[in-house]
Amino acid sequence: MQSTTRSDVLVFDFVRTPRAKGSSRGSLHHLTPVDALVHLEHALVERTGLDPSDVEDVTIGNSAQVGDQGANIARTSVLLAGWGDGVPGVTINRFCASGVDAVGQTAGRIRGGDLDLAVAGGVESVSRVPMFSDGGPLWADPDVVRRIGSIHMGVAADLNATLEGFEREQLDAYGIETQDKANKAWDTGFYDHSVVPVPLPGGGFFARDELIRSGTTMESQAALAPAFADLGASGQDELALLRHPEAGTIRHLHTVGTSPALADAAALLLLGSAASAERLGLTPRARIVASAVASTDAVIMLTAGQSAVEKVIAKAGLRPQDIDIFEFAEAFAAVCLRFRRDLDADAQRMNPNGGTMAMGHAFGATGAILVGQCIDELAQTGGRYGVAAVSGAAGLGVAVLIERVGA
Repeated sequence: MQSTTRSDVLVFDFVRTPRAKGSSRGSLHHLTPVDALVHLEHALVERTGLDPSDVEDVTIGNSAQVGDQGANIARTSVLLAGWGDGVPGVTINRFCASGVDAVGQTAGRIRGGDLDLAVAGGVESVSRVPMFSDGGPLWADPDVVRRIGSIHMGVAADLNATLEGFEREQLDAYGIETQDKANKAWDTGFYDHSVVPVPLPGGGFFARDELIRSGTTMESQAALAPAFADLGASGQDELALLRHPEAGTIRHLHTVGTSPALADAAALLLLGSAASAERLGLTPRARIVASAVASTDAVIMLTAGQSAVEKVIAKAGLRPQDIDIFEFAEAFAAVCLRFRRDLDADAQRMNPNGGTMAMGHAFGATGAILVGQCIDELAQTGGRYGVAAVSGAAGLGVAVLIERVGA
């Protein structure tokens, strides 16, 4: 059992929705992103006995803040949840790393004494607000695209695979592994504690991540066509090679089986100081040791999450071998293979219950889900340290280091 101190930033609870297909056929398409947050805010109150008026801020990560996700949905959600006029809210955007950054930023504010009790998390409804729909210059302004060298994440993944020398069979094998892990975790009840079922319009509940593909084999993987070859041929390979001519020719190896599927989801964590735990009778499950942000060039893009992991571990005076669990967003198989190789993170320590390649990537929500999932796995296995990390667009990455507390 790890004891707590007065300066600790503690995590008391974690809830999330199941992850749904990010399309009009998905099981969360009927639910607005604001209502997904409201659903989880009600669940937090129910599970913890929390008085919402004690919450001093709500920070929500979201990567496409337009339409149904515009106008600061964090504040909108607490008003709709009936948490009262006195609970503020802010919505932040660090692309795919928004959810984990919401946790890291909130922890820093608690550690610094600006907050005593707060909620952090993320939400994304890709089915309602499709990727790139905010029309930002990073992908919508041809001059900005040319000057920065902005390319699609899938082309960046193939560039990474080419530079690292990975083969198609290695990528396919990783894709099978994460599917198998996710199926086993759901079948054995790992996700039952934190997933909050969502009522369906026609009755019943949506209660399980729906993107998992059971029975994935090397044969079924091998039959899939490269997903990003046409994008590369449209001029994106040329842009990538201007920055990385050493690649020679980009080998398009990733398929839908080795890429993260787009998903709808929301997640929330309740964080606070040791003083708030004593005052409100809350039982901590973990503490946030540290967080780190990192960046790399916007073409390679997808390695910044690993850089953030290396940075946060070093900041805490630890080594990769001290980490019991790595929850690393599966932003394409090549990035995961590189992470595993460089940090010597075997299959039991890295995404042991499956990852975003199997269960879906809900951009702004993914990082918050990974933090909570890491806490759940530490509780189940009795491990001490875990890291949750995500790589985002434009070469951004965020990592949070977690320590289990309690029995």
